[in-house]
Amino acid sequence: MPFLPTEPFAPAHGLASPHAQTIYASLVRPTHAPSLKRERWELPDGDFVDLDSFDGTPGAPHVVTLHGLEGSSRAGYITAILRGAAERGWGATAINFRSCSGEPNRLARSYHSGDIGDALSVMKHLRARLTGPLYAVGFSLGANVLLRLMEETGDHSPVDAAAAMSAPYDLGACADTLDGPGPFQRLYRARFLRTLKHKAREKLRRFPGVFDGQAMERASTIRGFDDAVTAPLHGFRDATHYYAEASSGPRLHAIRRPTLLLSAKDDPMIPASTHPRDVAANPHLTLVVTEHGGHVGFVAGKAFSPSFWGEAQMLAFLSTRNADARPV
Repeated sequence: MPFLPTEPFAPAHGLASPHAQTIYASLVRPTHAPSLKRERWELPDGDFVDLDSFDGTPGAPHVVTLHGLEGSSRAGYITAILRGAAERGWGATAINFRSCSGEPNRLARSYHSGDIGDALSVMKHLRARLTGPLYAVGFSLGANVLLRLMEETGDHSPVDAAAAMSAPYDLGACADTLDGPGPFQRLYRARFLRTLKHKAREKLRRFPGVFDGQAMERASTIRGFDDAVTAPLHGFRDATHYYAEASSGPRLHAIRRPTLLLSAKDDPMIPASTHPRDVAANPHLTLVVTEHGGHVGFVAGKAFSPSFWGEAQMLAFLSTRNADARPV
């Protein structure tokens, strides 16, 4: 059966604008989580990622979460999924991408929007030890990573079902949108570039010459930073090459597992023109696009007692997959 949202999205009163949705959600989402154990997962290239996890009841689903740019397992949208999983008796594992767990990673390289290897390594590890379904959810950059992973693995995906919120299907168009004019675009850029440049300076201190430090310091845009740092660190010719190789939008036809694609038309970082147009050609995909919601926002209820519609729908979608999988 096709998935339909449990209720239509209605933005909280006074929070209808895309920037209000985006910023308010990032500020007020609760961040408390179930009791978590931290595991350092060693990667094939000698680096590591830190995982925060808990077990569910035997045979229950297990949910893997992938955070957004410069996020972590402590992000409110991640902890919402962790709480929802715990309430259902499921297990969960929150992946902290390289350098995002509070400790620098060992190698010069870091993480990027198309880097599927680390998440795939973790998922294969989990798949080997679990007896129940393995689900995955991703947000923003993490949503793109998740979709690229499922595109590349196709029929051999370790994931039984997935949900992606605010995925940047066309990374070049999204970078250009973030680099556009206006006070809010400057705010978003400044927030990302502040931590990205801080980490880049530490990289240069530990690995002199891995990229052009002066070009990094001059970069005042997301594309400029990706040209100066992300591309050379990860084997791309430049930002344009990186965006073309890492964007999930052109390859959605390759996904072979039930996948919810959740986006808002008014997302201030992702142009509505980049949302998938031909998902009907792939029966595994369910596209839900709301009029409002901002970027990883979807704040419903009331401003002083908000509810977070997006995470609720992701969990509802995965719950329907779990119900469908049960023997009659």
